Amino acid sequence: MSKINRLRAMYLLIVLTVLGIQNLYSQISYANVSNKNFSMGSYGRIGVDWSFENNGSIGQRLNLNNMGSIGGRLEEQDYLELAPSIHFKPFNDSDPTQINVNFRFALYSNSLSLFGNSTSSSLGGLTLSIPEMYVEAKNISGSGVNVWVGSRLYRGPDVHITDHFYFNDHSGQGFGVEYKNTRFASLFISSTDTSATVPPYFYLNIASGTPSAALRQRNVFVLEHDIQLSEKQKITLLGEAHYMGNYLDEDIELPDTTDIILDYESDYGLVAGVRLTSSIDKIGEGSNNQIAVRYGSRIANGGDGGMSRTWLTYGAPDLNKKNYEGAMSFSIVDDLLLNFSDKSSLNLYLIYNYSKGAASSDSTAKTYFGREVFNQKKDLTVGFRHIRYVTDKFHLISEAHYSQRRDGVSPLNSMMKFSLAPTLVPTGERSFWARPHLRFVTSVARYNDAAMDSLYSPYLATVGAKRWGYYLGVKAEWWIN
Repeated sequence: MSKINRLRAMYLLIVLTVLGIQNLYSQISYANVSNKNFSMGSYGRIGVDWSFENNGSIGQRLNLNNMGSIGGRLEEQDYLELAPSIHFKPFNDSDPTQINVNFRFALYSNSLSLFGNSTSSSLGGLTLSIPEMYVEAKNISGSGVNVWVGSRLYRGPDVHITDHFYFNDHSGQGFGVEYKNTRFASLFISSTDTSATVPPYFYLNIASGTPSAALRQRNVFVLEHDIQLSEKQKITLLGEAHYMGNYLDEDIELPDTTDIILDYESDYGLVAGVRLTSSIDKIGEGSNNQIAVRYGSRIANGGDGGMSRTWLTYGAPDLNKKNYEGAMSFSIVDDLLLNFSDKSSLNLYLIYNYSKGAASSDSTAKTYFGREVFNQKKDLTVGFRHIRYVTDKFHLISEAHYSQRRDGVSPLNSMMKFSLAPTLVPTGERSFWARPHLRFVTSVARYNDAAMDSLYSPYLATVGAKRWGYYLGVKAEWWIN
């Protein structure tokens, strides 16, 4: 079966599943498909946008390059998640064990095509991924022990308005065990992406007598523990250990080339972090602050492009030692949510990241593949979102942020962005988390000389060197658990 046919079959399966459940339980609302054996969650956004430049080109993200949605995500493109779960009952009715098989199907476009005008066969069209497919057994026999196996978005809170899961994003395929305030997980990472700058996951295998490419794994071991300091304060401790083995046969005859290094050594990495969560309900119900600090070493120094997964190794190796000794990363994040009343809410955040590869250069250096990559980067963003609950169904969202990033020893790129989004909230809920939202989004950004001259944003890459960037859009966003 071709890739396109497989995608179509998957789409059909999802649709038939939803329709089948609706037909069996005709009183169930489409927005919350649920019964004792099946439930459905969803997240999505969709809309239209445009630009004043290039005779009305499609709107582009204004944020700086290599920072993803850090700095505001009101300009994000169409995206859909469907998250069905199948629920099993223990054989013994008195057994409190909860058994779930969880899935998540994500659909997005590889181009700026709108969902309504794109298919899986379009150029740069729709792509289907399955970031979650795992089985979990919770509170086994009333013991409080939870066990899961599979592919899971295993992570804690994010700075929502920047979509940044900053502290413990352990998403991947593996297994885990949880008991009370302690969580252990092991992830198994491998990749066929030969363009990546991380330590290569493939190696030459000569077991069959003929050299061929094979995959090696990175094993990631994660341990987290929560310490309840008081009713309103909690500390989370994080530790990670990463290991990649050396699968190179000593008898192998390496190709005579200076551009690609195949005899790289086994390597490892360590991560330590702490997060303090504080409830400040005296300001308003749901108000809280989370501050987190994390340090990663060697091959566990990952976190870039808006993501913080430590196994996404950053920078170049030490080509003399053929490992990542000396590589490191440091991050600090503060996320503050204040619900003043049923009149307004304010979310403020700070995100700082510093990463360094193992090469001696502070600028660029070569990878095992002979490619030049930046070996050091620093980025900082501070910003806020304010929501004014004008009426039950009309909310006014305003956002602003300042971002700066320096790659290597290049000039500092920086920008300021302000967004205003009058929003219709059909549910009439006065809450920071109320959804769905129907928004009219206007954003204006100002770039410094370095960002402008180097076209250091998706917007500038489209319209050319401009001091100011603009975005207009009509957008919808929803979620349901």
